[in-house]
Amino acid sequence: MQEALSILLGEEAKGLSPAALGRLKAQWTEEHAAWQRRSLEGKRYAYWWVDGVYTNLRAEEDPRICLLVIIGVTADGKKELVSVSDGLRESKASWLEILRDLQTRGLEAAPLLAIGDGAMGFWAALDEAYPETRQQRCWVHKTANILNELPKSKQGKAKAALQEIWMAESRKAAEKALEIFVRNYQAKYPKAVAKLEKDRTELLAFYDYPAEHWRHIRTTNAIESTFATVRHRTSRTKNCVSRNSFIGLGFKMLQQAEKRWIAIFHPEKVRDLFAGVKFTDGVPANETLPGDQQDAA
Repeated sequence: MQEALSILLGEEAKGLSPAALGRLKAQWTEEHAAWQRRSLEGKRYAYWWVDGVYTNLRAEEDPRICLLVIIGVTADGKKELVSVSDGLRESKASWLEILRDLQTRGLEAAPLLAIGDGAMGFWAALDEAYPETRQQRCWVHKTANILNELPKSKQGKAKAALQEIWMAESRKAAEKALEIFVRNYQAKYPKAVAKLEKDRTELLAFYDYPAEHWRHIRTTNAIESTFATVRHRTSRTKNCVSRNSFIGLGFKMLQQAEKRWIAIFHPEKVRDLFAGVKFTDGVPANETLPGDQQDAA
């Protein structure tokens, strides 16, 4: 825990007495509780990145508990913390409690798109709380899951083939690349192909959003660096802490990281989305060419 404290307090962390540390942890817990009660009336988010953060800080009550984090993109294109709670990453109930709380505090408008790993209980909760929100599966997580079903000698070529899908300029080209992958790997590696086909729709959702945002919304990379920082700063911590200390310290570290976040590229496109502009293959639908002309171009 000392390494994490030094990030938040600097040199002062070294001289903290147990009593002073206890008061600090109590203060951070109170700050988190107050933050979790803030009003969300009138808030709108274009995108949510969602994940569960496992750290080397372990809650005494249940070592499986992790930080459940939602980061959103506001109407002006800025990234901000939406929710920081604790719970079980794979549990629908844990995530539904969070989403219901957001609604209770005034977040009536559903985010347009949520991005995350397919293994989370979040998706079932989202379908219940905000069914109109579209889903985008993270290509980094999906690629890793597919490659795990292949022998190492095949992974390099398969990774390149998967990249041909998500780097394609259009949904039609992506679908074609996906079919090629299926054809090449179905016979010998059906489990790998099944993992790809399972989330076909959710993997290609990004084509209906501005191309300027694709680098942000195809993966959860936008928040992975933050999570990596939290894990690193607790890497030397082996002891368990109380639930309140666990969530309070995690919250403060995420707040510290939030100060360094930069806005997404072309934030004006967020305003277009909120104005109801529809996008096809990354450009406004009224600017796209008919299918054959687009291919020729």
